[in-house]
Amino acid sequence: MSSVERYEVNIDRRKLLTGATGVMGAIGATFVAVPFVGYWQPSEKVKAAGAPVDVNISKMQLGQMLTIAWRGKPVWIIRRTPEMLSMLNELKEELRDFESESSAQPKFAKNKFRSFKPEYLVVIGVCTHLGCAPLYRPSVNSADMAKNWKGGVLLPMSWFIF
Repeated sequence: MSSVERYEVNIDRRKLLTGATGVMGAIGATFVAVPFVGYWQPSEKVKAAGAPVDVNISKMQLGQMLTIAWRGKPVWIIRRTPEMLSMLNELKEELRDFESESSAQPKFAKNKFRSFKPEYLVVIGVCTHLGCAPLYRPSVNSADMAKNWKGGVLLPMSWFIF
């Protein structure tokens, strides 16, 4: 006999040990990978910041304005009356970009109503040049407003028509 003894290799045992080692390695890799994959996901706060907001507008009255919060800003939903909608045609010359041809609007809102359903107007209720909150003043010819007030949204230095 030679100086090296020969042993018989148990193939079944080798397969079992190789399989068990592979399974344990996969489990360990999963435990290591889960925190990294979770780290790549946005936090719940970030998800909520730009998430869609569901609002029930079925009970809104004509001329009513509803204010909700989205991304920390007030969003106005105004249910316009037929008079408000017809007023747009009368004030065509006073309105900038009447058919919203040059403003950044989604395709469905590139019209004089700037909405999918003309009856509803949805806007962020923050003044673009000063950051203040304009006032909703829908009453036509209010005593405390300028002469020939047509109704709309009042800014301290300017005004906006529905």
